[in-house]
Amino acid sequence: MPVRRFGGHRSLVKRFETPKLSYGFSKMNVSKSGYRVFSANSSSACTELAKKITERLGVELGKSVVYQEGNAETRVDVKESVRGQDIFIIQTIPRDVNTAIMELLIMAYALKTSCAKNIIGVIPYFPYSKQCKMRKRGSIVCKLLAAMLAKAGLTHIITMDLHQKEIQGFFSFPVDNLRASPFLIQYIQEEIPDYRNAIIVAKSPSSAKRAQSYAERLRLGLAVLHGTAPNLESNATDGLYSPPPTRSSAGHTGLELPCSSRSRAAFPGIELPMMMAKEKPPITVVGDVGGRIAIIVDDIIDDVEEFVAAAEILKERGAYKIFIMATHGLLSAEAPRLIEESAIDEVVVTNTVPHEVQKLQCPKIKTVDVSMILAEAIRRIHNGESMAYLFRNIAVDD
Repeated sequence: MPVRRFGGHRSLVKRFETPKLSYGFSKMNVSKSGYRVFSANSSSACTELAKKITERLGVELGKSVVYQEGNAETRVDVKESVRGQDIFIIQTIPRDVNTAIMELLIMAYALKTSCAKNIIGVIPYFPYSKQCKMRKRGSIVCKLLAAMLAKAGLTHIITMDLHQKEIQGFFSFPVDNLRASPFLIQYIQEEIPDYRNAIIVAKSPSSAKRAQSYAERLRLGLAVLHGTAPNLESNATDGLYSPPPTRSSAGHTGLELPCSSRSRAAFPGIELPMMMAKEKPPITVVGDVGGRIAIIVDDIIDDVEEFVAAAEILKERGAYKIFIMATHGLLSAEAPRLIEESAIDEVVVTNTVPHEVQKLQCPKIKTVDVSMILAEAIRRIHNGESMAYLFRNIAVDD
């Protein structure tokens, strides 16, 4: 009797292949499903970057409501299921920094309690990044914020051009620090017709590494500004030291060593070398900028007094055009007015921070869109692909 063999039905099962990714269209094809993109901003002006990113990804922005109650408390309502999905929260930082941080924390915690699989924060400009060093009796606020984000439920962060690369060490989860320099370099090549006659300028010796990176990629010369302009608030002490010990007016407490004479040291037997106070000279230019276009590069442009003073010195030294290139255009306080009245010809920043109001006040401000690289980072992280492509030709010290 012939033996019947089962299993022929397997050929009737249709095998579905994963669609291949296409890079030939303006919208990206994300092969894996199960992800959502939300914006945690309550202000509609701050959601423009999120809309551009979702448009490039070919998805809709997640349904949520973020608002301030009458007592100024922040409330977040997520209007769709996120269980078991990868969630990307895009949070641009407006002038009201602390409100934006609370919106991000509350939304992350709401998604965590809703059983989201992974919660990835897309924070193009990371707030409090300037407070990443100890000053006097202050604190390293940037590290505190990193701990708060982890506690709220974030498992990954995508950011751009951290003020100091070492900030990545403050986090207990992965951080992808993307670079905006390829977009700014492309702007120089395409929008400055005679850029071959330009010279890259570092605003200070501490920013020389960044300027050197631009100069080497554009095959241009390098100049460095040293010193500071008079009457600037930044000339005040930076608080890296404590004041000298003073004697208590209440008399002897038993905690200090005896001192019999004013001419003797406060602590006999202990001779400490005296550190001389730093004194910055007036601004000087190291390098020849005569008859050239000066391009000052930095990561953040906020208070512009130093940039305005630098532009005046460069004009005096013979530069005939002044460009400022920066990743994050915070442009606080009177920055638009000062730029408009200064010798600066153009300020070029990316859209990591919303600054549409400042652009209306100052036509010299131009914007470069970086939503493309942020969208590609989201796609690669969700699909489990390597991020190395986004960091190609980027050295350790870039």
